[in-house]
Amino acid sequence: MEIQLNGETRPFSENGTLTALLEEAGANPKRVAVLLNDHVVCRDDYEKTRLADGDQVEILTFAGGG
Repeated sequence: MEIQLNGETRPFSENGTLTALLEEAGANPKRVAVLLNDHVVCRDDYEKTRLADGDQVEILTFAGGG
């Protein structure tokens, strides 16, 4: 199947979870926010949220500054 990740189409395994996607993308789940089809996903739900063909995922990384 294919998903949109941060605006780019990429293949992803059938019934893969958000946790698996974050691992593939090299993102630390504690330092990102995830939008799935324009809805914020609670960090506690990453492991049980399965992706489907055509889903749009945005991974937003927190940045600090001063």
